[in-house]
Parts: sequence; structure tokens; C-alpha cells
Amino acid sequence: MKKVEGVIMDWAGTAIDFGCFAPVDAFAKAFGDIQIPISVEEIRIPMGLSKKEHIRQLLQMPRIGGLFAEKQQRMWNEEDVLSLNQAFEKHLFSQLSCYTTPIPGVIEIMNQLRADDIKIGSTTGYTAAMMEIVRPEALLKGYHVDSCVTPDLYPAGRPAPFMIFQNMINLNVQYLDRVVKVGDTIEDIKEGVRAGVWTVGIIVGGNILGLTEEEMKRIPENDLKERINTIKKDMLQAGADYVINTIAELPEIIHSINTKL
Repeated sequence: MKKVEGVIMDWAGTAIDFGCFAPVDAFAKAFGDIQIPISVEEIRIPMGLSKKEHIRQLLQMPRIGGLFAEKQQRMWNEEDVLSLNQAFEKHLFSQLSCYTTPIPGVIEIMNQLRADDIKIGSTTGYTAAMMEIVRPEALLKGYHVDSCVTPDLYPAGRPAPFMIFQNMINLNVQYLDRVVKVGDTIEDIKEGVRAGVWTVGIIVGGNILGLTEEEMKRIPENDLKERINTIKKDMLQAGADYVINTIAELPEIIHSINTKL
């Protein structure tokens, strides 16, 4: 019987780091080092891309690019991207191990999927060196994957599909329609769409919602519902086959996909 054989998870904001705060803080500090304040909202817009491309996207924003030109008396160039990336990595590496706690429910759902003979892969915007910190720390807390692919080893990161294809090789999954990509950013959605696999957006704990667990408890219920509905609409417009609030809904989605297969 045809059925889903592999689930490919994003890391920060999907599997670990509720609210996806590690890269946000590091980007803010890197730009702060050159006296350019950037907002959390601006930082979150390109989230999911490789980190160098993320920096390029930030610098291309009119306000940020304008501030850079004003401060430096010139337009930004690739040397500036590399310099900012070095600063970003310095700040990220100093605190990355503190942002590896699995999002509630993820471990239990991954165990359930494995019990159904589904293999677990992963893609990320983090580099291989960053994942050398993230993976063992997450493992100590109970989360692990069967395959982890990072963008620095391929021609391009998200939204290009290369990391998904490499996961399929690593997991020995041969058919696109038996793979489900799960992620919390629009770039995750685009990655899955370009690869031609089933694509699932996840909202709670993710980058776009961008709330801590405590903030979620304090926000008025109607406001939270409105924000969730907006994110769902945006993910569906980006091409997601399904959008779920939490990882607890994933087995039901896989059952639906299996029925269609």
C-alpha cells in the first residue's frame, strides 16, 4: 500500500526553540554592532533562508539599506554581508545551546510516526557547524532525526529543493508523493512546493507567530485567533497543502494524505 514514508522537519520554530528566538537575537546584535537597529518584525520576514541570504534580504529592505548607506556613506556590498554573517555567527554560537529545547509535543509525535515506520529527516537555515551544537543538545533533551541536511553544502538553501532531495537519498525514500515537509516559515513552504512533496505549515511555536509560551497565554483569545488565521491564509497562498496549529495535528494530516495515496 502506498503511504507516507518520510517526514522532513524544520528545526528552529518547528521542532525546537519555541517562537524561533535564537536567530532573531543574533541578527539584532550583529546589526547593532554597526549601529543599525532592526526590529524583530523585520528580522522575521526572511526567516528560513540561509543566514547569508537572510542578511542580504535585510540589507535590501529600504529602511535598513538606507540606514546602512547613511552610516557608512556608501551602499552595502558582499564584503558587508560576510562581515555581518561573521558577527551573526559569533553571537549565535555564544548562545545557541540555550535554544535547543524541543517544542511541546514534538518528541511524542515523532515517536508515534516512527512506530508507523515513517523516517524523520530535517532541513534548516543553520549551517553544519551550528547543527554540531544543536543536534547533540536536542538529543540530550530527547529529540533526534534520522537525517539532517544543512544549506552550506549545496548550491542553494531554501527555497531551493536540494536539501529535501538529499534527505530523500539519506532516508532511501524514492517517491516525492510519499514525503511530507513540515515547517514554520514561508520559505519552508516554498521549499516543499519546489521539491514537489506534500507541504505542511505549522503555526504555534513558529517564527511568523513569534510568541513565547507565556506570551501566548497572555494575548487575548480573539487577537490570537486573528493572527493564527492570517498566518494560515498566507501559508496556503504560498502553496501549503495543509496548515496546522500544532504538531499534535500532524498524524491526522498524514492519515489524510495516505487516504489520497
